[in-house]
Amino acid sequence: MTRLLSTGRDALSYPERGATEHRPLPAGYNHLHHRTQIGDGRAVFEAAGVALTTFGAHRASGMRIRAETGAVRPGTRVTVGIGFGPLRIDARCLVLRTAYESTRVGFAYGTLVGHPESGEESFMVLMDPDGTVWFEVTAFSRPASWYTRLGGPVVPLLQLGYARLLGRTLRKLAAGAPGA
Repeated sequence: MTRLLSTGRDALSYPERGATEHRPLPAGYNHLHHRTQIGDGRAVFEAAGVALTTFGAHRASGMRIRAETGAVRPGTRVTVGIGFGPLRIDARCLVLRTAYESTRVGFAYGTLVGHPESGEESFMVLMDPDGTVWFEVTAFSRPASWYTRLGGPVVPLLQLGYARLLGRTLRKLAAGAPGA
């Protein structure tokens, strides 16, 4: 019985796995696409990539992160703690894919059963040919719990706010890198 319960909680809570990479984003979800300019040059790109793929940016933005590994890799289970004290919510996710390329670094994770939302989110640091470095968040989600359904249109606004916060945090972290 325990094996069946743990297997269900380790299952993704939505069927459209990989849709943040293979667009269009699926219908029936709230969609988010946000880009923030981080800076310019290889040093900024590399510093932002490390901060993103080790959850340094998430932690620096105030989130509590528990991950099975230091740097993200496919199959890593991640728990994001939102809130504090008795109001803290643990949101469990599974890293679906990573990118460690010369002009693209990041990852995407999907929500596991029990997460307050259902969907997928991609976090990428990108470098244009001219050296401009961007942070990009692409996501689709919908409520999966009573309190996120109750939150209605406020939840997507909070998600956009968090994407903006992550962008500002990455900009600060990357600006302090040697050679930036």
